[in-house]
Amino acid sequence: MLEAVSAFLKESYAELQKVTWLSRKEVMGSTVVIIILIGILSLFVTLFDFIFIKLIHLVI
Repeated sequence: MLEAVSAFLKESYAELQKVTWLSRKEVMGSTVVIIILIGILSLFVTLFDFIFIKLIHLVI
């Protein structure tokens, strides 16, 4: 069992060495894009919520 865990850890480490990690600049750029998209999506959800509330109040 201990050999299996040891082999797993060695293989995992070897695979992590093959990973191409993003640069700090790329990560920051992607983060900014995601934050902007979340902001836009939040505005759409808020707008539709407001519209549906107004429509429901008109019906009721």
